[in-house]
Amino acid sequence: MLRPSKHAHPDRTVVFAAMVMLSRLKFRRQEAYSDLKGYVRKKVVGGETLFLPSLNFLFLLGLVDYHPKTDAIEYVGPNEGL
Repeated sequence: MLRPSKHAHPDRTVVFAAMVMLSRLKFRRQEAYSDLKGYVRKKVVGGETLFLPSLNFLFLLGLVDYHPKTDAIEYVGPNEGL
């Protein structure tokens, strides 16, 4: 769910899960897929189901990249604000 509505809990949306992922990736720069998934699952209610749509959202925005050899997600967005 990307469009907010009055029935959506702010901490249980794709945008919130993407923000949690992005803050982790900005801090670490690169994270293993399973570690990032575990982190989101721990920090976000319903993170198991929100992980993949949030990752797709960040990929479509051009902020992350996936490396299949190492099975890792890398932050490739702008370096401003680090």
